[in-house]
Amino acid sequence: MNLEIKIAHHAGYCYGVERAINIAKKALSAGSQVVSLGPIIHNPIVVKELSSSGIRVVESVEEVPPGAVVVIRSHGVPPDVYRELEEKQAKIIDATCPYVRRAQVAAKKLSDEGYTVLIVGEKDHPEVVGIKGYAGDSAFVIEKTEELSKVPYQKRLGVVFQTTQSLETIDIFAAEIVKKAFELRLFNTICSATTDRQNETREIAAESDVVIVVGGKNSGNTKRLYEIAKGINPNTYHVESEMDLKKEWFIRVEKVGITAGASTPKEIVQRVAEAVKNLA
Repeated sequence: MNLEIKIAHHAGYCYGVERAINIAKKALSAGSQVVSLGPIIHNPIVVKELSSSGIRVVESVEEVPPGAVVVIRSHGVPPDVYRELEEKQAKIIDATCPYVRRAQVAAKKLSDEGYTVLIVGEKDHPEVVGIKGYAGDSAFVIEKTEELSKVPYQKRLGVVFQTTQSLETIDIFAAEIVKKAFELRLFNTICSATTDRQNETREIAAESDVVIVVGGKNSGNTKRLYEIAKGINPNTYHVESEMDLKKEWFIRVEKVGITAGASTPKEIVQRVAEAVKNLA
């Protein structure tokens, strides 16, 4: 049986992730102790490689050594974190994704103009935590439309989205959100790279016998790719590397589609593809 493997064209690093990795590596040339405030990207394999290169991950400002070089992760941080780092005389190198920065700016603009801000996204995701820091104390974060019942009717309501949400999220939420305010202003802050990957994942899932989604289990955009593919093709599996593959997935399979999250290096995708060939 001839096995056909199709790898998504957009599988692998997006611009924001690649930019963050390059910024982090360049920070090592500063000659000082370098730490990142949280994992720079949501891919444990890459974070481990960066750690072995000398970039230590810390989870809070309290753990940052005085005067250290601090890389702000691609997901961004709330504004008060910058102030706390400056108080520790840390040298800040900002690797926040430009698309995430755009969402932060939109949230601040809405707040400054008197809108109550509503953020649609995962409450505990670092990107959303960062955006909320720009949105003001009255901001709400919701993940599901059912949670809108907790949001009181507003005179002026402004909406932003976690950058890795799907465009379908806007369709689902907009019809309900409009009922919650007299005046509504909505910013589409979903990243175009996210949309490209999701559209391609739908195509691959529809034409494959098995779909492999490669990326960190803690990656929001990768989990969404998995959910999209699984909804179309039940034979969809989420792996972090070729080590997670199982031979029984490929019994009597002719077409395998492989896609990957925006924080997955192309070399890991290629290793997964090679391993699939050997297992099938």
